[in-house]
Amino acid sequence: MFRSLICSLFAFALCAAAVSAKDEKPEAGTIELFNGKDLTGWGYKTKDKFEAFDGKTEASDKRYSAKDGMIVVNAGKGTAQLWTTAKFPKDFELRLEFRAEKNADSGLFVRAPQLQVRDYLVAGPYKMLKKYKPQDWNEIVVIVKGKVAHCTCNDEVLEAALKLPETGSIGLEADRGQMEYRNLRLKETK
Repeated sequence: MFRSLICSLFAFALCAAAVSAKDEKPEAGTIELFNGKDLTGWGYKTKDKFEAFDGKTEASDKRYSAKDGMIVVNAGKGTAQLWTTAKFPKDFELRLEFRAEKNADSGLFVRAPQLQVRDYLVAGPYKMLKKYKPQDWNEIVVIVKGKVAHCTCNDEVLEAALKLPETGSIGLEADRGQMEYRNLRLKETK
């Protein structure tokens, strides 16, 4: 009985630690690009206007939806790009997690240029990644200094010096298959 009680207490402690780690607040000065509930702060842009999805759980064409703390990208015919309403002219560090279904294809736009985000080992272009976890959560970190970004996936270099304009929004692309994004956080460093 004593052993059972100890095991129960140990299991409770592990669960409590996992919950507190999951609910951990981001570092001071960090901007949550996605609130985990809806597409507030995101929308579609055209030459003439911006269609904001504030308070909505899915885009007008249903290509993007907010579900279970994630932005879910549902491919359709052609591509669609979802952009933040905010622009980021200062240096920053962007962190996000993504999970790609087999052969899925998406992209991350940093001020405009695209970084491919895919099921890398199948869809490329970064087929040599050793730390990429197929159909599991992976982390992308983009460090922007001036007009150059250093981009990694699970600490492996994707792009050492991606050229950028002076300012712009953050965007996601819907192209092929299902993609999921979570914990999209940006911290200005200058």
